[in-house]
Amino acid sequence: MTERTLAIIKPDAVKKNAIGDIIRRYEAASLRPIAIRMTRISKAQAEGFYAVHRQRPFFESLTTFMASGLVVVLVLEGDDAIKRHRDLMGATDPAKADPGTIRAVYGTNIEYNAVHGSDSPDTAKFEIGFFFSEMELGVR
Repeated sequence: MTERTLAIIKPDAVKKNAIGDIIRRYEAASLRPIAIRMTRISKAQAEGFYAVHRQRPFFESLTTFMASGLVVVLVLEGDDAIKRHRDLMGATDPAKADPGTIRAVYGTNIEYNAVHGSDSPDTAKFEIGFFFSEMELGVR
């Protein structure tokens, strides 16, 4: 089933000049970028985006990190896009991620882990809408 998911190339991966390689990995896995933008997320925007984690101990450091530099936000489309993207990303902790996954290659630690991806269809819908309008996504 064709679906859409949100991907974020986080500030640490942007600083490592990994944007092109990460997007190449998406395309090689038949995850087609249908919307893409480089932007800087404000602290308030990061807090809104990660609101579901507000009560977690890592919320403050995560939102500060996400607001610390440029990010690339993408909408990826493909068959079973959410699961396939999460498989490409690897485990949240790069030390536990399978070799060759994005986080194993570009992540430093559980917080500086290079990429973000939606974890469910409902989350993807919210996250995509957070960054992109329907007009930007086009008709499918």
